[in-house]
Amino acid sequence: MEDVLIRITEQVKLQDPVLIEGLPGVGNVGKLAIDYLKEKLNATSFGWIHSKFFPPQVYVSEEGLIRLVSNDLSYVRAAGPAQRDLILLGGDYQGITPEGQYELTDRVLALASQMGVREVYTLAGFAQGHLVEGPRVLGAATSEARVEAMKKFGVVFSRTDPGGGLIGASGLFLGLGRVYGMEGVCLMGETSGYFVDPRSAEAVLRVLSKVLNLTIDFTELEHKAKEIDRIAQKFREAETPTRGAETPAQAREDLGYIG
Repeated sequence: MEDVLIRITEQVKLQDPVLIEGLPGVGNVGKLAIDYLKEKLNATSFGWIHSKFFPPQVYVSEEGLIRLVSNDLSYVRAAGPAQRDLILLGGDYQGITPEGQYELTDRVLALASQMGVREVYTLAGFAQGHLVEGPRVLGAATSEARVEAMKKFGVVFSRTDPGGGLIGASGLFLGLGRVYGMEGVCLMGETSGYFVDPRSAEAVLRVLSKVLNLTIDFTELEHKAKEIDRIAQKFREAETPTRGAETPAQAREDLGYIG
């Protein structure tokens, strides 16, 4: 088996498409956002990525059927003149080694370049280490012009966050993307980092929808966010326990079941 195997199931011709990446990470913000985007825009799958750089694992369905862990590629055609064709990258894992991160990212970018991609958006979470009620969307971009453009949509560019730079796919797709002549932006939703965070994913998608003129129904994501809020309240109570209240350990045990 090759280190990275990209299996294209449909040859697709797109007009000046935008690549959007959302893979598992902090708060699973990127994965949740891209999965929701695929569902609400009725994205069509056109390829799968299997790799030695993913964990040696298969998923087992309730029916007992197995599926090799993978990343997936799908597309959405523009619904009108104000929109763009989209290529969406999601999946089960990022590469589990630095070498794998680079190889997987480069292979996807090479394919995207062949398909005409010149612009990349990466979706991610930014852990604050505490509960966040109204998450901001932080940004990092490939040019000053992109920074100024994103500020108009409410994206925050901080001198201190992210302090240590971007680690993983959300940063590499921008860095390596420049090698392929692509410009791009990383949109990071603030999150506690304690659990899957649909509110942060919603914040990121609301910005992206404005930037790309997308029409998205956020009702289901809002319902999920309210459920997380209920669990988060338990966590708050656990951080300042009173007589008869749950301990922090008990609250964290509850949080472990989310997502």
